[in-house]
Amino acid sequence: MPPDAVLDLQDVSLVREQRVILDSVDWAVNPGERWVVLGRNGSGKTSLIRIASLYLHPSSGTVHVLGQMLGRTDVRTLRTRIGLASPSLADRFRGDLSPVEIVMTARHGALEPWWHEYDDADRDRARQLLAQLGCSLVADQRFTLLSSGERQRVLLARTLMTSPDLLLLDEPTAGLDLGGREELVATLSTLAVDPTTPPIVLVTHHVEEIPYGSTHVLMLAEGRVQAAGPIHDVLTADALSACFGLPLELDHIGQRWTARSA
Repeated sequence: MPPDAVLDLQDVSLVREQRVILDSVDWAVNPGERWVVLGRNGSGKTSLIRIASLYLHPSSGTVHVLGQMLGRTDVRTLRTRIGLASPSLADRFRGDLSPVEIVMTARHGALEPWWHEYDDADRDRARQLLAQLGCSLVADQRFTLLSSGERQRVLLARTLMTSPDLLLLDEPTAGLDLGGREELVATLSTLAVDPTTPPIVLVTHHVEEIPYGSTHVLMLAEGRVQAAGPIHDVLTADALSACFGLPLELDHIGQRWTARSA
């Protein structure tokens, strides 16, 4: 394990019903790094994030998160140090909860505000984070009335509630229209270039959704690491073509990436 690694997977494999989902994955995330995980549907990206967020145990290999080994630590306590956002999480909250309530629940890793007690300091912090992410005007509305983009920003605010040591973002732009996607990518870029933001791992299918400030890329193909390293060295047209299984052209214009079929 690298001495300062925030996340370290060594020879990690995951097998379900005789299907290999992850195959001998070696990967480490260090302080200050902003990783993007790319790959086709079924390449193992979400399973990788579930393992990193301590909600799934691998079939083999070792996993260290924030200096603790999975299987030898209290994951309930360790999860409070991880900020996790995913589209599936939005569906687990009652629609009549407000964004303030949803953000507050991250303090205890809960889904309902009545499971624990919260004070004014918790509410003030939730409002501060919502304002930081452009959601102050909807802070007291019902979650079900928010647009998809607003919901994703609320969930992003929730990941920051406990001042986490690691951010894991599983397809945060999924289901957003062009405007919502661009607004969220801009928000993610602001977080990425902020030196106070903890290490980030962001999963996406599309290079167009890579935020400015991303430092590294991990490319998965059929559960195996196809390429990994500094983004400007590793993310090439050849590597992307191999990852997605078709010839692609790749451009880096200004601060954004674009890809298209060759």
